[in-house]
Amino acid sequence: MNVQVTARRFKAHPSLKDYAISEVKRLERFNNDINKVDVILSYERAHDRVKNAEIVLHMNGHNLLARESSDDFKKSIDLAVVKLERQLDKLKTKIIEKKRAVKRKK
Repeated sequence: MNVQVTARRFKAHPSLKDYAISEVKRLERFNNDINKVDVILSYERAHDRVKNAEIVLHMNGHNLLARESSDDFKKSIDLAVVKLERQLDKLKTKIIEKKRAVKRKK
């Protein structure tokens, strides 16, 4: 899995990048077909320095996206990863049900 961390409008500390990478790597246990992950960190000055995390998963035939905002980057990353875990679980369920439906038709 290739993970790319991008910081918009600021320079991210290496420890923040390492944290983002380690959290995203946990998603591999849900699906091994993840090819690339883009983590985009940004903040908004106009809204009391709200910190945003956007994570895009590129898989074989699917792209999943999660955006979260909070007062801390680590909290935003954690919330986005939890969203992606739910999305991956839902996708896995859909794929399994589709395979079962094909088997029933045979």
